[in-house]
Amino acid sequence: MSTFFRKTSIYFIANIINAAIPFLLLPILTRYLSVEEYGQIAMFQLLIAGLAGIIGLNTVGAAGRKFYDKGVTESELRAYNTSCLWVLFFSTLFIVLLTLIFDEELASILSISSDWIYFAIVVSTGSFIIQLRLNQWQIRGEAKRYGALQVGNSLLNLCASLAFVVLYSMGASGRIDALVTTSIIISIVALYFLVKNKLLRFSLPNKKNIIEALSFGVPLVPHVFGAFLLSSADRYVINDNLGLAAAGIYLLAFQLSSALTIVFDAINKSYVPWLFKNLAKEDDTIKLSIVKNTYSYFALLIFVALAGFFIGPLVVTFVAGKQFADASYIIGWLLLGQVFGGMYLMVTNYMFYSKQTAKLSFVTITCGLINVLLMFILVKMHGILGAAIAFSVSKGIQFFLTWVYAFKAVKMPWLYFYNTESK
Repeated sequence: MSTFFRKTSIYFIANIINAAIPFLLLPILTRYLSVEEYGQIAMFQLLIAGLAGIIGLNTVGAAGRKFYDKGVTESELRAYNTSCLWVLFFSTLFIVLLTLIFDEELASILSISSDWIYFAIVVSTGSFIIQLRLNQWQIRGEAKRYGALQVGNSLLNLCASLAFVVLYSMGASGRIDALVTTSIIISIVALYFLVKNKLLRFSLPNKKNIIEALSFGVPLVPHVFGAFLLSSADRYVINDNLGLAAAGIYLLAFQLSSALTIVFDAINKSYVPWLFKNLAKEDDTIKLSIVKNTYSYFALLIFVALAGFFIGPLVVTFVAGKQFADASYIIGWLLLGQVFGGMYLMVTNYMFYSKQTAKLSFVTITCGLINVLLMFILVKMHGILGAAIAFSVSKGIQFFLTWVYAFKAVKMPWLYFYNTESK
């Protein structure tokens, strides 16, 4: 466990720095951008989230899971990683062709420039390459290199944003240009290290590998779409019903609440390789220890969620200023939703281990649709507060349903206390 905690500490520190940089940027952006401009950025990020499940078709996860297959050689892994990049190429090409037909309509729906749609495609494509490089470091336990690239990405984003928004007064377009510039530069760096570390093999598309990668990634498309409905579609509903200013306020609150996801992600990145290795041992004693620690973690997160209702509004006022004061009324509910997300990560790993991604997709898409339905109802009744409540309720349902499926996917002593009492 010492290795686990050491690597968790590295991921945690890197993620905290990675999160702190955008948070340092928030007070600046909220004072140099109008609420409406912040709303435009929210719509751009909404589009990126929507593209996440289509560009690359989630084959980054397939490349990571392939590493744990018994008997797989380094040569086979290189060929597999290359096949995932071919999937990225073909999926990106498809999206570009589709965008050429419908760019004006999509720009009108999102209230953004049509040029931004192509910028979003660039960012999403670059993000796939960056995540592939990060994922390959993660599964090999190279936490320091992972953290270096992650922090470097955020630092470049910070510098570019300050230059374009503050120094050159480019407004919302400056923030978008910063995201695009950062994505291009860091993805080139990531690709360089993929080649340098011999994780790619330049070759024509391998039909067998592509089919295998797609069999893992495609069932996750509904999952990613559901995640999009859970975490991003609210901005479209708010913009459509309440306007860009409300969308900007909501984005600010959501970004602040996402500080928790940074911590949860850091823990999970180190936890997954450790969990998979121990599950493969089929040791009942180890499994019982995993379950007990998971329950302790759940109790801690519930305490954090309750504290968020009291501390969250103070953080909003301090960070964003009076212009975004309305965000303080919704931050508590958003923090509760993020806590449910942290609990969800602890149980969804069993679905990935058992390769039952189709069931995971069913849960996420169902909860995403529930979120949208609740939003349409609650936003009309309570404004942006209704959207925050809908997010929290939907994330809670997602956690519970995933836990039910995980219970069946991998045999774990979740009811050990009941079995002990019954004896």
